[in-house]
Amino acid sequence: MNPDDPLLKILACPLDKGPLHLLERETEGPESTEDALYNPRLRRRYPIVDGIPQLLPSSGEQVTDNEHEHLLKRMSTS
Repeated sequence: MNPDDPLLKILACPLDKGPLHLLERETEGPESTEDALYNPRLRRRYPIVDGIPQLLPSSGEQVTDNEHEHLLKRMSTS
């Protein structure tokens, strides 16, 4: 999935029905993370597996305060 994908405009968080932000794979640092969709309001990240967003409420994972701050910085620079 890429930032220009029209699908991103219609995808919504399954919990609050608000917009999601694409988090592209991060290659720097000790861990390489996969693409994901992020809801900063609820601090939940939903994985994208083989190009398919996993948007079931049970698929989302809560992020820590430190990770949330890191993700907000990534979102503001992209």
